[in-house]
Amino acid sequence: MAYFLSVMYSIAVDKAKQVSLPTFSPPLGYVMARTMEPLAKKIFKGVLVAELVGIFGAYFLFKKMNTSQDFRQTMSKKFPFILEVYYKSIEQSGIYGIREQDQEKWLNSKN
Repeated sequence: MAYFLSVMYSIAVDKAKQVSLPTFSPPLGYVMARTMEPLAKKIFKGVLVAELVGIFGAYFLFKKMNTSQDFRQTMSKKFPFILEVYYKSIEQSGIYGIREQDQEKWLNSKN
């Protein structure tokens, strides 16, 4: 009986070798998309985190400049272009006179 099963098995293996089964190969674009997908997700997450950090950083910088005249003086010495953007943004929103108040205080503190 065992001999019979081994012969039947070998015949089945030989027939399976003779039959060529169609092979499936996915399109190249699909393969590239699957391999690029984790990288694209990482890049997207990195860009998203960078944008969120930038937005919150700009918000806290604006808030600090809006509440502290001493901080605006520090900004005028180190980053005058950022202070200029701050002045222009608040003037566009309809708040005038802060630039003049700052300059007056800074001139009085020098004398």
